[in-house]
Amino acid sequence: MSVHAAHAHTHGNARGAFRHEALLYAGSDGFLTGTLRFLREGIERDEPSLVVVAPDKIAALQEALGDDARHVRFEDMRGIGTNPARLIPAWRDFLDEAGGSDRPMRGIGEPIWAERSTEEVVECHRHESLMNLAFADVANFRLLCPYDTTALAPEVVAEARRTHPLVTEDDGDVRESTCFHGIDAAAAPWSSPLRPAPAEPEQLAIDASGLGLARAAVTRRATRFGLPPERVEDLVLAVNELATNSVMHGGGRGMLRLWEGGAGAGIGRALVCEVSDGGRIDEPLTGRARPGDGEVGHFGLWLVNQLCDFVEQRTLPDGNVVRVTMRRDA
Repeated sequence: MSVHAAHAHTHGNARGAFRHEALLYAGSDGFLTGTLRFLREGIERDEPSLVVVAPDKIAALQEALGDDARHVRFEDMRGIGTNPARLIPAWRDFLDEAGGSDRPMRGIGEPIWAERSTEEVVECHRHESLMNLAFADVANFRLLCPYDTTALAPEVVAEARRTHPLVTEDDGDVRESTCFHGIDAAAAPWSSPLRPAPAEPEQLAIDASGLGLARAAVTRRATRFGLPPERVEDLVLAVNELATNSVMHGGGRGMLRLWEGGAGAGIGRALVCEVSDGGRIDEPLTGRARPGDGEVGHFGLWLVNQLCDFVEQRTLPDGNVVRVTMRRDA
């Protein structure tokens, strides 16, 4: 499906099309009103439902649904969605397991909450935009994404209107968003600015002969930082995948930079590793769509997203930048 065809397919209310809706609610009562209405409709229609929200909201929904809660599957967003890049494959797994494309299915996913850091919110908005691309050709899937207008900044709520073709507010009516930015925005290279690195990060040039030096540098820094041994191994493997991609697909060389910090309160104390090179990632779902058999070139970024707590990926005019974060307290 072409980008423009997918846009037309997704934006409207075509029967059987993927319906991506932002639920703009006010506080806990508004959350329950909007989500219970959505879930009870699905239960009445015998449609499989997956809810991915914070644990306290799962508990509130289960209590309100009573015995009907057994018809709904619940997952903790604070676990699955810490790295928003893991959410698209989680929804894909649900669709595959729940009955395939012929059976109507619905979900509720709330990736943004008030405590998210600025960097995390940016990646969540990117995720929401990419959902329109990832599921453009999936029929009979309805996804409701709650946004608390009393807890989130106005600009966050405004962006929800741009990343969702449909919006539901207090009256329960579903309306087309007047400012949906379209599927073309999701397909375009992602070049949102990254937080500046510290003035003097540790850095190391990468080439085919220096992959071992890069692994050693990450091992040494991660161990000194206090990551547990298994987390050190995960981070070294992730950086090795990125460095190898730079050598094989990024012009034969790249740059590794390391520093301590993290992406704000949502990440906490963490070790950051950034790999940049002269390559270009043109496929917007790289790292978020599970690679198929034989798709060797797509495996590296997929693995990185599975191993690391947080991943920021950019395609800039002069090349790629992938920044990975590993928390010490995970």
